[in-house]
Amino acid sequence: MSGRGRVRMAVLPAVLAVLALLLAPAPAMAADPPAVKLSKSQAGTGGSITVTGSGWRSKALLMILVCGQSVPSSGVTGGTNSCANADGRAVTTDAEGRFSRKLPVAEPPVPCPCVVHVATVTGAKAEADAIFQVAGHAVEPLPAEPAGGRLSVLTDTRLDGSGGLLTWFGAPPARTLVFTVGNVGTSPVKNPVFQVGTSHGVFAPQWEEQQWRGTIQPGKKARIELPVELAAGAHGDYTVSLKYGGKVMAEQPWGVGRPWGVTLFWVLVCLVVPAALFRVGMAVVDRVRPRQTSRRRGFRMPEVALRIPGLRPREEAKHAASAPTTLPWFTPDNDPGTAGRLSAPHDDSPTSPTDPPGPTAPTRKGST
Repeated sequence: MSGRGRVRMAVLPAVLAVLALLLAPAPAMAADPPAVKLSKSQAGTGGSITVTGSGWRSKALLMILVCGQSVPSSGVTGGTNSCANADGRAVTTDAEGRFSRKLPVAEPPVPCPCVVHVATVTGAKAEADAIFQVAGHAVEPLPAEPAGGRLSVLTDTRLDGSGGLLTWFGAPPARTLVFTVGNVGTSPVKNPVFQVGTSHGVFAPQWEEQQWRGTIQPGKKARIELPVELAAGAHGDYTVSLKYGGKVMAEQPWGVGRPWGVTLFWVLVCLVVPAALFRVGMAVVDRVRPRQTSRRRGFRMPEVALRIPGLRPREEAKHAASAPTTLPWFTPDNDPGTAGRLSAPHDDSPTSPTDPPGPTAPTRKGST
């Protein structure tokens, strides 16, 4: 191989390496976490502040609240029960995940330290907090965390189960909330009490306490199953929340189908009831209307019945039925040749008793 060919073979791998680096896709930049900024760090009740945010999901619905007994590092420890829910505001992010919204300042139901808490309402869970001081509101230290056992959710929650025929006709939808928790404390946790809440849309969850029977030793984990049930006829997008020790540990969306059996039932009622009422009304009208004693059904020729004296009505009717029917102008009473005659016809021509019988005259047997 010539020297020029050797140079080419040596340069070729370097050129390929440079091309690979140029054509390789650039590494994806890490997405910025959701952030919240306030126009003021302190304000009194009755005032307002402007809350801006960035790094959120595009077209996401957010809820903005003033919450007490909270710091950004630990989050809202008491859940939404420690927030001024009545004075909260909702906002929708733009296509770039940004928003700006005015928030009225209100005192939370618990003492400060306070934060402005922003969290997603639907979809993937995301939240952020910013330190805020409500002027004139009481300030107390945060409650100390209980020593000993502490539970933490190790896996994603899920809802097991499905609806049936009764649910299709409006029965309460029911599922089982399944998750795995681990004891990250130093002492065992016996019979922990969880709070399971269900919320629809932007409404606050309705919490219900449920106790799990068992003991979780330090460093161990356990699979928890808790029943969840909605009201009869419920449908739409719901969110199942799990709380333990006053802190929300997990949330699980739940889409409930519409009970079409109830709609079908009401459609049938709207069709069957009017038809039944119409039938009943027609029966009542037919019962109370006056009836005609005689009805003429077309022209009928009068029948001349031969009445024989002495016969009973039934026998007379039977005799009339067996007698042949004749036209009225040829009845025996109207025939001039047979008027008043009830016997068979015979010869009435006058003959002389002295006339000898003709050759064709009939003779009687035994006559002399």
